[in-house]
Amino acid sequence: MPLPFRFAHFSDPHLPLAPGWPARLRTLAGKRLLGFLSWRRKRHRIHRPEVLAALLADVAAHAPDHIVVTGDLINIALPDEFDRARDWLERVGPPERLSLVPGNHDATVRVPWNLGLGRWQLWMAGDMAGDEAETALPFVRVRGPVAFVGLSTAVPSPPLLATGRVGAEQAARLEEVLRDLGRRDLFRVVLMHHPPLRVGGSERTALTDRHRVQAALARAGAELVLHGHHHREHVGYLPGLAGAIPVVGVPSASAAPVGRVQPARWIRFTVEQPEDGRWRLAALVRGYDGAGFRTEARFAVHYPDVGPR
Repeated sequence: MPLPFRFAHFSDPHLPLAPGWPARLRTLAGKRLLGFLSWRRKRHRIHRPEVLAALLADVAAHAPDHIVVTGDLINIALPDEFDRARDWLERVGPPERLSLVPGNHDATVRVPWNLGLGRWQLWMAGDMAGDEAETALPFVRVRGPVAFVGLSTAVPSPPLLATGRVGAEQAARLEEVLRDLGRRDLFRVVLMHHPPLRVGGSERTALTDRHRVQAALARAGAELVLHGHHHREHVGYLPGLAGAIPVVGVPSASAAPVGRVQPARWIRFTVEQPEDGRWRLAALVRGYDGAGFRTEARFAVHYPDVGPR
């Protein structure tokens, strides 16, 4: 795919629970029960399928070369949720055009791989993944000049917590693949659900070992980190090998303008490499205003020429 290369980012669609679950309330326990009660009490009014449908139509109208989704497709990790989310993924985009990382709601409780996250493996498998193993993380998918590097921060956490964790092995592999992709002069985009820095003041929803990701980024570098999780827009920076690395998050893709909730947004990113050889990133932020999506902001990042890596 030649330059410019355009890709869309959205997160946290929180697809609605299947009809009929109130009658099966007695089958739920533990964190699933708490999540279900939260959904019935307020979250079903926030995460609206009509908003998500409008977002997908707006994304399609911009015809991106690729789509990335940073987790929380579902709510309480019921087996039928994984199946219904797979059907949804098939409608949104084929595996070669859509990349996905899981979120904490996708890992509310431990579910056997083949019944849970494995149902989405085609959208999470790297280009070189031979056996599509559960442990093949982070994945690497090269599309044109862009390398998407997918991390999983999705681990079950105790009730009332929404923390994530990367782990030492995945963090070490992240540094290795980022170095290799840098030597290949690819634009490296790291995808993760929990941000690699704290957003807000609480550790209750944070990435518990974010220092591992920060260290890998500082030593190996990257051009962009994308995340979801907090249901709010966020732009931050982390130190990289050759300068600051933008860290960008978006609100939920299905969020209606209810109370203080930030309505749904998605971002179209355009990667260019002008004649001077330095990367340039342009961002178009599209937000929901209650009737449809409109352009809310634009920003750009100009990268230094770091030379051989």
